[in-house]
Amino acid sequence: MSAAIEPAPAPARLLVLACGALVNELKAIRELHGMIDLRIECLPATLHLRPERIADELRRRLEHRRDQFDKVLVGYADCGSAGAIDDVCAEFDVERLRGAHCYEFFAGSARFGRMHGDDPTAFYLTDFLARHFDRFVMDALGLTDHPELRDAYFGNYTRLVFLAQTDDPDLDRRAQAAAAALGLRYERLLTGYGELSEQVVSLDPQRAVA
Repeated sequence: MSAAIEPAPAPARLLVLACGALVNELKAIRELHGMIDLRIECLPATLHLRPERIADELRRRLEHRRDQFDKVLVGYADCGSAGAIDDVCAEFDVERLRGAHCYEFFAGSARFGRMHGDDPTAFYLTDFLARHFDRFVMDALGLTDHPELRDAYFGNYTRLVFLAQTDDPDLDRRAQAAAAALGLRYERLLTGYGELSEQVVSLDPQRAVA
């Protein structure tokens, strides 16, 4: 009598529920590592302008999504929520990205800690913020209509550091223009996807980063 053939296990159902500012990076990581079972859902990036709303939006989404997936990663750092995102993660027994903000997980927690400790007068951009600098910095702070407020916001900064996820000359030019608009010295550091990649890949133990 031949042995029974067991059905192949169903593919893991993986979800990253993330900030819209990370959608390009998350898609690139999924493609790079062949994570065909990974679903990416993003909340509006504009929530970063109202961080007190992020936790409630995550809760609403997780109430509908948590039981549909085997593993869920919340694609936010603390992001100015004062611990509210952590409270939601604990409520639904899911993890979030490590760190206080995206600068930290792109640069790496240890390296960013050293960078900030060595020079707390640095202002940081990511690929997303370089691409949308006018909307998320100039317009959000009222500097487009009131450029005289620049020094009130940035008078204590000395340099702008572009933490680049990709080697994109257009984004480099945009970041340089942003530094000029703020009157800051420009520096660029190519970080790649940093710890974001490690945490996303770790959702699938077959592809986990050592």
